[in-house]
Amino acid sequence: MKILSRTYMWVVFALLYAPILVLVIFSFNDGGSLASYTGFSFRWYGELFHDSVALQSLKNSLFLAVSSSLLATLIGTFAALGLDRMRNRYVKGAVNAVTNIPMMNPDIVTGVSLMLLFVAVGGILGLSEILGRWTMLMAHTTFSLPYVILSVLPRFRQFDRTLREAALDLGCTPWQSFYKVELPAILPGVFSGLVMAFTLSLDDFVISHFVSSPDFQTLPLYIYNQTAHNVKYSMYALCTLIIFTILALLLVINFAGSIGKRRKEGAK
Repeated sequence: MKILSRTYMWVVFALLYAPILVLVIFSFNDGGSLASYTGFSFRWYGELFHDSVALQSLKNSLFLAVSSSLLATLIGTFAALGLDRMRNRYVKGAVNAVTNIPMMNPDIVTGVSLMLLFVAVGGILGLSEILGRWTMLMAHTTFSLPYVILSVLPRFRQFDRTLREAALDLGCTPWQSFYKVELPAILPGVFSGLVMAFTLSLDDFVISHFVSSPDFQTLPLYIYNQTAHNVKYSMYALCTLIIFTILALLLVINFAGSIGKRRKEGAK
């Protein structure tokens, strides 16, 4: 039984990580072929940094991911605060259900709905071209928002309400009580929501496809447009850089977390 479970585990890991490993290895392949490995080279990395369209698409993706995740985190945190403060349980349940609908909807339904909304608003305002950077920013903020609320709301529910009441009794205003007492306690949930919103935005293709314009495309859209011909090997290099960047961030976060845990244990 133990051998079977280990075999199953290795098969799962192979299915998950073998494609990534192949991509990383062949990003250093000088021959530019998946059929044979002709030699180690940084050729495609050099070509990547000379591809102005790919770099602009990457900048657009990072702009959207950073902007939408910050907006979604700000709005979602205060939305979670409002949900936590609601007294009427029926209204609270209804708002919770409505908040979860975007997560249950297929991406294509959300993308088409947002496109129709933006086009309708553009028609009312008399704008011939409304789709582009700002519609994509609004769309990314919209579909990231429920995930932020889902990450932050449990932190409010776990928070000891007597600490807030004590802060108010000691002379804090409601804002000071939130900023000095509640926010530090819910910060892990806020950070988790921020990271999730950033990842969802950076990875999104379907919704972006419906609300984008030809003069503003993200990296997933740029790569998809290449599939009509041949994907450039410089894209393998770009994906490898993204993989190593994410890996480095994960290591830094885990290392910082372990140091913080040791300090707390040492303080005790």
